[in-house]
Formats: sequence, structure tokens, C-alpha cells
Amino acid sequence: DGLKRTIQQRCARGRIELTVSFLGGKEAGKTLTLDRALARQYHDLLRDLQREFRLEGSIDVALLAGFRDIVSTADRPIEEKRLQQVVGRLVSGALSELDAMRKREGAALAQDARKRLQAVRDEIASIEKRTPFVVQEHFERMKIRVDKLAGSTDHDRGRLHQELAVFADRCDVSEEVTRLGSHLDQFELALKSREAVGRTLDFLLQEMGREINTIGSKANDADIAGHVVRVKGELERIREQVQNIE
Repeated sequence: DGLKRTIQQRCARGRIELTVSFLGGKEAGKTLTLDRALARQYHDLLRDLQREFRLEGSIDVALLAGFRDIVSTADRPIEEKRLQQVVGRLVSGALSELDAMRKREGAALAQDARKRLQAVRDEIASIEKRTPFVVQEHFERMKIRVDKLAGSTDHDRGRLHQELAVFADRCDVSEEVTRLGSHLDQFELALKSREAVGRTLDFLLQEMGREINTIGSKANDADIAGHVVRVKGELERIREQVQNIE
């Protein structure tokens, strides 16, 4: 539990697996045990057997040592408190190395993300430039259709301008562009934070994806659709990188 808390305090995101292996030399973790009572029983039985059958020879240490259950090996008990201290120091060191690696990787990922965010800003700027022309081109197409249906240019231009106003309002993406810009600013600010921001970045990417989808559906324009596709591509690449940011 202590190790788990230590890891959770320093790793806020992702899955951490910890394996502790205890290795030593051939004699490091073993100890010999002698069953004296059993050795005495063996000695007495052998002596009785020798007397009964009038056998020659001596009952010595070498003979008794041949019985495996008299002398045996056992794992030497490990002091739990000392083991915890050693493992704790090793885990702390491993976490420090992990922190250093994550900082290096995080700096590289942040640099890449900033480049992609700038690419997104460039695409959004292009969308803003294109939006007024979408309204004007729609007006021209509508006027041509009305002229063909009416057979002349003598028709209700007031109604035509009303329809144009409705269309302009429907395809207005200024609010979405403003919110998207705000999310981009928050994202870049989060990249400078020293706190765990992975989940925050995930949320901001979801919001940016929602805004760009709305822009694409409202604009209803092939050129803007191309910019939307490129923005989605950049956001997806950033999302893949964010999975490696705590």
C-alpha cells in the first residue's frame, strides 16, 4: 500500500506496473539446519542394528550426513522492514528517472503540439477570410436562379435580400471561431503548466473538434470544407501525442 501511494502521488495518469524480484548468490538466501533429535535416532538404530547382526565398522559423521533429512537447507528469513526500505529507495529512484524522462519527452511533445496549433490557427484565419465570399457567392447564385424563374430582372429584390440575410445568419461561424480561438489559447497555456494537464488537454481537444465540426456544417462550402479537414487532421495528431502527456 505504501508503494502504491508513493507511485500515485507522482504518477497521476496512465498504468504503472511494479515488479520486485529478490536475487542473491548461491549462499545469500540459504541456511543449513541440523535435526539433532533425528540424527540421534539414526545413530541409536544403526548401533542396535550393528549389535544385532554383529556388523563391523563405525557409525561416523560421514555416514549420518548421508541421510538428507538430517542436514537440510532452508531459505534464510529476510528482514521485512529492511526489505521495504531497500525496495522503497529503488522505487523512488526509478520514479525520479521516470520524471526526468517524462520531462524530456513532454518538452518535445509540447514543441510539436505548438507547431500544429499554429497550423490550426492558420487554417482558421483562412476560413475567416473565406466566409464573406461564401455569402456573396450564394447571393449571386440565388439572384441568377430568381432571374431565370422570373424571366427578367424585374422582381422583388427586397425579398431576395431577406433570404440573403437569413442565409448569412445561418452560415455565420464567428461565434465558433471565437470559441475555437479561446480553446487554442487555453491549450497553449496548459502546455506551460507544471501540473498534470493530460485530461485538460483531452477535454480542450474534444471542444475544438466540436467547434470545427459545427463550422464545417454551417459554412456549407467546398473551400472551407478543405480547411476543416486539415484542422481535424492536425487535432487528431495532437490527440495522439496528448495520450503520452500526464
